[in-house]
Amino acid sequence: MATPTKIVCIGVGSYSFGLTTLVSLLRSKTLKGSQLVLVDRDEAHLTVMHKLIAWLNDVWDAEMHIEAFTHHREALPGAQFVINAIEVGPREGLWESDFRIPLKYDVRQPYAENSGPGGFAHAARNIHPVLEIARDMEISCPDAWLINFTNPMARICAAVHRHTRIKVVGLCHQLSAGYAMVGKALAEDLGILVPPEFTSTHASNKYAAGMFATYLQTVDKVKITAAGTNHFTWMVDLVGRQTGEDLYPLFRKRWQSLPDSFEPLSRRVFDAFGHFPIPGDEHLCEYLPWVSDPTTRPWDKYTLELYEWADRDLERAEKWNELKKAAVTMSNPEEFVPGFSEGALEVIENILNDGNVLWEAVNIPNRGQITNLPAEAIVELPGWLNAEGVTGMPIGALPKGITELIRREITISNLTVDAVVHGDRQLALQALLLDPVIRDMDIAKCILDDYLMAYQQHLPTFWA
Repeated sequence: MATPTKIVCIGVGSYSFGLTTLVSLLRSKTLKGSQLVLVDRDEAHLTVMHKLIAWLNDVWDAEMHIEAFTHHREALPGAQFVINAIEVGPREGLWESDFRIPLKYDVRQPYAENSGPGGFAHAARNIHPVLEIARDMEISCPDAWLINFTNPMARICAAVHRHTRIKVVGLCHQLSAGYAMVGKALAEDLGILVPPEFTSTHASNKYAAGMFATYLQTVDKVKITAAGTNHFTWMVDLVGRQTGEDLYPLFRKRWQSLPDSFEPLSRRVFDAFGHFPIPGDEHLCEYLPWVSDPTTRPWDKYTLELYEWADRDLERAEKWNELKKAAVTMSNPEEFVPGFSEGALEVIENILNDGNVLWEAVNIPNRGQITNLPAEAIVELPGWLNAEGVTGMPIGALPKGITELIRREITISNLTVDAVVHGDRQLALQALLLDPVIRDMDIAKCILDDYLMAYQQHLPTFWA
């Protein structure tokens, strides 16, 4: 049954999430006849996406009313759902800069995206434009849900939750890495064919296809319950999806039989803390105090790979060239059908239709679901999607050691958010001083000063 609504998608030029999410919405029978509004500051990208989506809307008889704007403010009035996938760019260039600035002071981050000094800089750039959207929502559509894909996920969602009245849920697909690793360990037991190229969960094309193929086979056979914060969740439970059998003991045994070279950091952390870390080594490493020592060089010991900035920048350009050609030829709509969902469709459909579906990874405020983490902190855990909105599944208490690691990240996240909102350099310094990568107060101050100067145009509150 169709339930027409108004959905605003901001950042439709997103390389990672834009087209997949839009196509999912178009193919929904529930949303047939809805209003779909596309927003992107890049007019060239917006034009391409508008042409493609308008064509697919006709081809698939979605009967959606499609509009496009270069500023979100014109799009928001009357919206019931706002999907956010913006990124202050150039993404790869700024990310590499986040990594290289601390290198001047011999501070070598393990990844520099969502935690570490780079996580501070990344969040600081994106918080202001996302809060601008949320504050405009308070005026134009105060009851709408904001569905967030922008990273650093926990910090962006915390900014919206702490400093606006807007309901926010963050969605991330990193749980798929956990499923893939479980599938690799239990391959013989579950009859899973693991491609030989799946030797790492690192976000590189040389591993991606093998990991995704393993994930797709595994997710139908087992169910993971994971909880923590985004990119820092831990497997609480593992059961057969059809049988309900507890598979955690078997997984522990089989995991030990995998090659030591496969996710070596996750292996050591699993051994030490007794619960399996979900995100894979390259995301996990950002939140740990033991992977940035300049003497022991643990990034070499654990073979931690950096993001492939140049390759991904080239890949992004090639992708847009393909989309521009597709917008001209408009010849094969089936090539745009995604093989998976990023979750925005499921959130919207189940809130509209009271579907009461359990989505396995949502980022929402902690309202007693994880009993030994701070109330109202943004946590990632399974959540029920229904007419009431998004409600986290009760988890209980996490193990004490894991809890303390997560608690520090939550504190850093909240300090970062409040520092950026208020332009408070003292809070910003505290956020860096609490970060596991930092070992010297003077160097923390130097890194902060360099970041604030380098990104001055993106950090208006610090320069007001």
